[in-house]
Amino acid sequence: MTDQSAFRNITATFSASPQISVADVETAKAEGFTLIINNRPDGEEDSAPQGADIMAAAAAAGLDYVSIPVTHAGFSGPQVEAMAAALKGLGEDGRALAYCRSGTRSTLLWSLARASMGGNPSSIANNAAKAGYDISPVRPMVDALAASAE
Repeated sequence: MTDQSAFRNITATFSASPQISVADVETAKAEGFTLIINNRPDGEEDSAPQGADIMAAAAAAGLDYVSIPVTHAGFSGPQVEAMAAALKGLGEDGRALAYCRSGTRSTLLWSLARASMGGNPSSIANNAAKAGYDISPVRPMVDALAASAE
């Protein structure tokens, strides 16, 4: 997947993508990303690069890397907290590229994390939709997290 259009910009500092390759890490660096977030569990698909492969490529490229695997079972509080911590750690010039099989789990987890940080649910949903992602499966939780963050 070396097609740059596969990196879908959700915000100026966060993009989601389907599974990336080791070569895509260099593309991410060239596009200004500073952090790779892996939301795909190892072993989900044997032919896909595993976390250690992407982590090594990120280190070689001088990019930060964090693994927050999300299975199809859903999202947990610790995953939301880990994503929020990763986003908070970006700094002023940081940009994160998160990936999973299709980019959907990454976007949903970003939505939950942004809401837990006080993000506006409508803005979160609109940003995701502009990138082609639908957060309706987690929208009630986004609303609840945003309300409790106030």
